[in-house]
Amino acid sequence: MRFRDSFSPASLWQGARDNLGIGVAVSGYGAVFGVLVAGKGISLAAMEAMNLFIFAGASQFIMVEMWHPRAVAAEIILAALIVNLRYMLIGASLRPLFLGRPFAHKAAGMHLVADENWAVTMNAHARDPDALSPGHLLGGGLCLAAFWHASSIAGHALGGVLPAPEVLGLDFAFTAVFLALAIGLWKGRGDVLPWLVTGVTAWAAAALLPGKWYVLIAAVAGFAVTVALHARRRSLEECRADA
Repeated sequence: MRFRDSFSPASLWQGARDNLGIGVAVSGYGAVFGVLVAGKGISLAAMEAMNLFIFAGASQFIMVEMWHPRAVAAEIILAALIVNLRYMLIGASLRPLFLGRPFAHKAAGMHLVADENWAVTMNAHARDPDALSPGHLLGGGLCLAAFWHASSIAGHALGGVLPAPEVLGLDFAFTAVFLALAIGLWKGRGDVLPWLVTGVTAWAAAALLPGKWYVLIAAVAGFAVTVALHARRRSLEECRADA
C-alpha cells in the first residue's frame, strides 16, 4: 500500500462505517458522562476541552468521579495516567499497521485511538492485513469522537432533568460495549489461559491495591502469558522442523 493512500477518503470512510454500530453504543455512556459532569458543576466548555485533548472515556470518568472542591490535581492526573498506560500495549499491537510509515502518519492515526476502534481495526486487520491503513483507525476514531461529543453535550444539557444513570440502565452501557469487544477479539482455545490470568490478576489486584493499578498489572500479566505461550509454540514448531 502506498503511503499517500494512508488517509484516503475510502479508508477513512471504511473505518467510520466499521465503527458505526459501536458509536451508537458509545452514545449511551457518553450521555452518562455528560450527566455526571453536569452534576459535578463542571462547565460545558471544560468538558469539551477534556473531550478534545484527552478523549479517553475510562480515564475521563475517573477524573470526574475524583473531582471535588478540595481535590488534589496530582492524584487525579496519576489515576488517569495509570488507567491510560494500557495504551502503551495498544500502541505496540498496532506496530504492523504502521510499520515503515512516516512519523506524521503514526501520530495522526494514533491521535484518536480508543479501545473500541482499536479492537475493530485489529479484527479487520486479522481478516485482511493488506486492506487496511492508518486511515481505517483514524476514521473509526473520528466516528467515535463524533458520537462521544454529541452524546456528552446532550447529557450535560439534560443533566438537571434526567434521573440518575442507573435508573435508566445507562450505567451498564460502558461494560456492555467492552464485553462485545472482548467477544470479537476471541480467537479460540488458545486465548483461555491469557484471559483467565488477566481476569484473576485484575480481581486480585483490585482487592489488594488502592486506585486503578489493577488495570496495568492485569494487562502486563496477560501480555506476559501471551508472549510465553507464543515463544513455546515457536519452540515446538522449530523442534518439529528439525526432526
